[in-house]
Amino acid sequence: MPIVAQSTETTDWVSRFADEVIEESERRAPGKPVVVASGLSPSGPIHLGNLREVMTPHLVADEIRRRGHRVRHLISWDDYDRYRKVPAGVEGVDETWAEHIGKPLTSVPAPKGSPYPSWAEHFKATMVDSLAELGVEFDGISQTEQYTSGAYREQILHAVRHRGDIDAILDQYRTRKAPAKKQQKAVDEAELEAAEGSGAAAEDDGSTGSAGYFPYKPYCGNCEKDLTTVTVYDDDSTELTYACTACGFSETVRLSEFNRGKLVWKVDWPMRWAYEGVIFEPSGVDHSSPGSSFQVGGQIVGIFGGKQPIGPMYAFVGISGMAKMSSSRGGVPTPADALKIMEPQLLRWLYARRRPNQSFKVAFDQEIQRLYDEWDRLDAKVAEGTALPADIAAHSRAVGTASGALPTTPRPLPYRTLASVADITGGHPDQALRILSDLDPAHPLASLDEARPRYDKAEAWITLHVPADQRTIVRTEPDETLLKSLDEQGRQSLRLLLDGLADHWSLDGLTHHVYGVPKVQAGFPADATPKELPAEIKTAQRSFFALLYHLLVGRDTGPRLPTLLLAVGQERVRRLLGE
Repeated sequence: MPIVAQSTETTDWVSRFADEVIEESERRAPGKPVVVASGLSPSGPIHLGNLREVMTPHLVADEIRRRGHRVRHLISWDDYDRYRKVPAGVEGVDETWAEHIGKPLTSVPAPKGSPYPSWAEHFKATMVDSLAELGVEFDGISQTEQYTSGAYREQILHAVRHRGDIDAILDQYRTRKAPAKKQQKAVDEAELEAAEGSGAAAEDDGSTGSAGYFPYKPYCGNCEKDLTTVTVYDDDSTELTYACTACGFSETVRLSEFNRGKLVWKVDWPMRWAYEGVIFEPSGVDHSSPGSSFQVGGQIVGIFGGKQPIGPMYAFVGISGMAKMSSSRGGVPTPADALKIMEPQLLRWLYARRRPNQSFKVAFDQEIQRLYDEWDRLDAKVAEGTALPADIAAHSRAVGTASGALPTTPRPLPYRTLASVADITGGHPDQALRILSDLDPAHPLASLDEARPRYDKAEAWITLHVPADQRTIVRTEPDETLLKSLDEQGRQSLRLLLDGLADHWSLDGLTHHVYGVPKVQAGFPADATPKELPAEIKTAQRSFFALLYHLLVGRDTGPRLPTLLLAVGQERVRRLLGE
C-alpha cells in the first residue's frame, strides 16, 4: 500500500493540475499559501453533481499539500443568494415556502422538523458532515456573514464607481446570440436538474433603471426580497434610493454604511476571485458557455485588480438507478445518500479516476456491486505492486489524504456477498455473522464489526434501493411439485450437489462444487477449465443454477449460489432440495 502522505507519481490529471497551480501561485503570490476555491449554494439538497465542484479542487489541493506546500481550500457558501424556487422532494416543505422566494437563503425558515435556524444552515449541515466523512479539509466562508458584516464594503463601492466599465463588458455579450447548448445525455428530468447547478448562472447581470446600470441589489428592508430597483444614486455621498416591486417599500440609505444587499452574480464571483486571491477554481457547464459567468468574470476581475483563476470545466455526474430513485423519493441524490451505501474510499475514487471533463455515473442500482468488484481488484493489484501508475495514483487519492488514511473496513469482504447476506437474513446480525464466518472457516469472523462499515453500507443498499419484488425470500417448504417432475438428470445433479455439500462448506469450496456438478455429469473433471469443455456445459450450468434458484427461492435468479447456500444453511438446503 502506498504511503498516503507522499505525493503520487505525476501520471494523473491531479498531478498535472497541481504542477500548473503551484507554478501560477508562485508567479502571482510568491511565498503565500496556494488558494483553491469551490462555491456551493445551499438552496436545496446539495447533490452529487455539485460534489464535483468540491472534489476537483480538493484533490488538487491535497496533492499540493502532499508536496509540502501551504494551501487553502476555500468553500464559499453562497447562502446570501436569493431563494429561487421550492425544490421538489424535500420533506417538511410545502407550497407555502413559495412566499419566501426572493429572500436570502439565510432568511428562509428551515424545513419543518429541522434543528437548524434557516434553510441555508439546514442544507449546509448535511454537506459539511459528508465532506468530513470524505476527508475533505476546507475553510468555509459564509457569504451572508461577509456581506452583512461589511467585509466587502470597499469592493462594493469600487464596483459601483466602475459600473460603467462593468456595464460595457457585459454589453459585449447582451446582444450576442448564444450558441445552441450541447445537451449531455441524461436519464430523466431529475438528472437534468442535477446538471443545472445552483441556478446562479441564470441570474440577471444587474438592473438598469432611472439610476442607470447598477451592479448591486439591495434586499428590501420591509419584505427582505431582492425584487428591488435602484432609482437614485449619488457617487459623492453614496446615498442610494431603491424601490421594492414586491411590497412597494422604498428607502434611502448610504451605501458606505449599508450591509443588506449584494453584488449581482456576474460581478460578485470575479470580485471574490480578487478578494481571496484564488488561483484555481473549476466551473460547471452552466458557468462556462460563451457570455456566461466564468467567461465574463475573466474580464470583470481586472476591474478589481485580480486575475481569473485557472481551472477546468467539469462534466456531468450521472446516477445509475436515478429513474427509480426520483420516482420514489423525488429530487437528486446527495453525497449523504451515496455514503449510506458506499464507503468514502469508493466515492472518492469515482471522482479521482476520471478527468474533470469526463462524465461518469454514481451507482445506486446493481451496478454498485460491479464497481465494488472493480475497486477490490484494484486494491489487490496495488498491494501486489502490479497496478498501473495512474491507477496507483487514483487509489492513493481515494484511500486517504495528506493528513492520513481514511478509516477502513478491517475485513473487506466482497460487497455483493455482504449484500446477499443482508438480503437473505433481513439484516439479522447473528445470522449474518454465522454465514460470513462460514465464508472462510479457516479464518472466521470473530465479530460483525470486522466487516463494518462495508457490511452496513451493503445492508443499507439492500434496504433502500432494492425493490421488494427483487428481495430474496427463501422457501419455507420444499417445492414438491417441481421435485417430483424432475427427470433422472435433474435428480442426479441434486444428488451430486448434496453428496459433496459438507466437504465443500465454504465460499471457495461451494463455488468450485456448484460449478463442478454439471461438468462431472458430462464426464469431465470438476476442475476442468472452460477451454477444456464444450459449449454445451455452459448451457447445462445455467439450467442447473436455475433449478437450484427455483427450489431455494422460487425464482430464476438470485444471489450468487455459493453465498445463498451458506445463508440457507446445510440442514435447510438438504430439506429444500428433497433429501
